[in-house]
Amino acid sequence: MARVPTAAVAAGGLIGGYGVARWTRKRQLGGAVLAVAGAAAAQQWRREAGGRAAGALTAAYVAAFAGSHPLAKKVGAWPAVFGVAGAVALASWAVADRRGEGS
Repeated sequence: MARVPTAAVAAGGLIGGYGVARWTRKRQLGGAVLAVAGAAAAQQWRREAGGRAAGALTAAYVAAFAGSHPLAKKVGAWPAVFGVAGAVALASWAVADRRGEGS
């Protein structure tokens, strides 16, 4: 089975969580998408880069979610979500995904 890069899982969780919350008007449903993707990414981060890296990337994921709210007031909701998702994806690739590219 092909491995989905953690960068895609994490970015997809942030973007998908916001999209689901916005389109369904149910914040809890968007939060569930965010949490499931975050847990899946964290498990894969731990397996690929170790516990310390997984903890740091999980903290970055949560900080990105929290930081997107004040950022949205300055640049708009979707640009904020795409910006933080891109930052988390880049960090995830640099710490975890890049290691597994040769496998």
